[in-house]
Amino acid sequence: MARGLHHLLLLAALLQLLSTTSAATAGDVATGSGSEKVHVAIYYESLCPYSVRFVANHLLKAYRDGLLDAADLTLVPYGNAKVNAHGAITCQHGPEECLLNTVEACAIDAWPDVKVHLGFIYCVSDLVMKNKHREWESCFQKQGLDPRPVTECYKGERGHNDYGNFKAYVCKAYKGYPLLEACRSLGLEADNNVYGPL
Repeated sequence: MARGLHHLLLLAALLQLLSTTSAATAGDVATGSGSEKVHVAIYYESLCPYSVRFVANHLLKAYRDGLLDAADLTLVPYGNAKVNAHGAITCQHGPEECLLNTVEACAIDAWPDVKVHLGFIYCVSDLVMKNKHREWESCFQKQGLDPRPVTECYKGERGHNDYGNFKAYVCKAYKGYPLLEACRSLGLEADNNVYGPL
């Protein structure tokens, strides 16, 4: 039964890949080149054997073959996690998976360039396949990356979900003008001058 569920989840992920919509990037529209990138979002679990094999055997190969040059790739290390009423997250493969999901999400945040964070995630996935996932910190050195931004993220507030402050996170990230009415009550006018005159 569990094996069938894993196959179903993998099939669902692959169907999601096949059914993604394509949209022209802003640069393509501006230059009139007409080339379009396919938006691809992959939701995976850092300790799931099927997810790990997909990253190690297929996703990295697609990158090396140049296929991902045609994709706007988003990796989401969350997969089959659940959030309870108190905001605590439990992961299908236990607390170590929650930790690695957080580490990988922090890596994506620290190094937005897919070439950088995919290399780190592949390194972690390779260790998972070798049953050495507790050695994940060695991937910083192997990839020539500074561990500080990821370590500060996963050990700090940024690496943990705070669903109660969802509105504040959206409003702080929003850089448009005028300031959204929904954000005015948060007092962001004084904190962030990018909104122009008030």
